[in-house]
Amino acid sequence: MNKVLAGRIAVVTGASRGIGRASALAFAAAGAHVVALARTQGALEELDDEIRAIGGTATLVPVDLKDFDALDRLGAGLNERWGRLDILVANAGVLGGLAPLGHYTPKGWDDLMAVNVTANWRLIRSLDPLLRLSDAGRAIFISSGAAHTCRAYWGPYSVSKAALEALARTYAAETVTTPVRVMLVNPGPLRTRMRAAAMPGEDPLSLRTPEELAPQILRLASPDWSETGKIYDFPRDRVLAQQAPV
Repeated sequence: MNKVLAGRIAVVTGASRGIGRASALAFAAAGAHVVALARTQGALEELDDEIRAIGGTATLVPVDLKDFDALDRLGAGLNERWGRLDILVANAGVLGGLAPLGHYTPKGWDDLMAVNVTANWRLIRSLDPLLRLSDAGRAIFISSGAAHTCRAYWGPYSVSKAALEALARTYAAETVTTPVRVMLVNPGPLRTRMRAAAMPGEDPLSLRTPEELAPQILRLASPDWSETGKIYDFPRDRVLAQQAPV
């Protein structure tokens, strides 16, 4: 593979499986040093073995994204070691339970918003100064069509992804005159554990895989990407000013 990310530093959240894992492997193969965040140490070590097998390098950060102090320390640690950050892929998220809004528990709501929204704001707060120090900082946030379809029983997840899109678009507006470019990604239906939990009767072999999406995320992370504040819609393979319901 062409080493389009040679020498670049990339943080990937939710890196132990699904879109995060596929992105981390694609970045490593393209020459980036991957800072991989996930809750499970063992799964991160398996990822590290795969990255080493393709000649890449990684730093493993076992962390729960609800540990906001740890996200602050992440920025400080990256600054001390590299003095900059080139790429953030904010992929980690939770589905939560599928239930009517009135039946959702306050704790369930708070936990989902903490991971899907607040953690991403805390990552921006911690990592924005480092992204601005890159010659081509790239921040990529994984959204969902659920932000726009607003289907019954998907309320908290839909609300969290709509909030994430507002967060990312605001960040894009605030960095438009800097080297930072901010993109959202709508992956569509993919063969992931989250999708299986949401659609238990669906044939997973009918779905595209995170590995098919990863090259497109790599493209958004490359130094020559110029768009900002938009959504890359994987099912349509198009960059959209605003996501249309599907």
